[in-house]
Amino acid sequence: MKRVNLAFLLVVASLLVGGVARSANAQNATNVDVQRLQDSLDDASRDVADLKSRDSALASRLQSELDDLRDETIYLKVKIKKNETVPRTEYFEMRDRIDNVRSQARGAGRPASTAPASSAPPAASATRSSSGTPMDVPVGTELDVRLQQSLSSATAQVEDRFEATTLVDLKQGDRVIVPAGSVMRGVVSSVTKTTRLERKGSLTLAFDQVRVNGRDYPIRATVTQAIESEGIKGEAPKIGAGAGVGAIIGGILGGAKGALAGILIGGGGTIAATEGKDVELAAGTVLRVRLDSGLNLR
Repeated sequence: MKRVNLAFLLVVASLLVGGVARSANAQNATNVDVQRLQDSLDDASRDVADLKSRDSALASRLQSELDDLRDETIYLKVKIKKNETVPRTEYFEMRDRIDNVRSQARGAGRPASTAPASSAPPAASATRSSSGTPMDVPVGTELDVRLQQSLSSATAQVEDRFEATTLVDLKQGDRVIVPAGSVMRGVVSSVTKTTRLERKGSLTLAFDQVRVNGRDYPIRATVTQAIESEGIKGEAPKIGAGAGVGAIIGGILGGAKGALAGILIGGGGTIAATEGKDVELAAGTVLRVRLDSGLNLR
């Protein structure tokens, strides 16, 4: 009996250690993260190159920052190649610094808008980029998007990519800022599968890019709600009705049935299933997404 108990304890211990190791690995940067940084650096370089004709001094300063960021990215890549631990927080910090350079490059030297000040909602006027330029879409704006493929905590892997499309036009006055059908790209940042020891599956989803009128923009956005609805046919008559910047668009959807049953959404966009189940998000599920960074489309 003692031998059986000892064997059982060893098995349990090994499972726990494996779970901890997997959890730790999910918190470390990967080669995929480095490639994402390098892609962002390339985009930022193009923005800085466009800036030269408007403000050569600022462009020179931003280019120097980009050179340093590129060197740091290469250093991260080398560390990962040598199997050294690189906390994922370093990736997030680098990503934010690159996004900041892009925001400055896009916002500097642009001619002032000729639209009257009253046409901009208070939230958009109060929210500005680091360069002082008003953001087209302020922090806290919520968008409703439809998943283009199914996601499950039983099969998903960290770093899996997915896409969703916006359901209605996001407007500022008569101006369409983010058209319906714009593609938002996301990544699975953590996964917990249901096992004999872990009775509750979960997924953490993060959105990091949106394509507006054929151009990609970096964003940071998290899921705040999963909504069950009739689908595209039921919602079609009201798609395009629009909403003001900062409004919750989901309220105007036709056929919305409310929060998706069987899941809970916690901080940071973590979607957890009820006891003993995996998270199952079918293709077509509507997710309400909150922008954690402003979006400058200029």
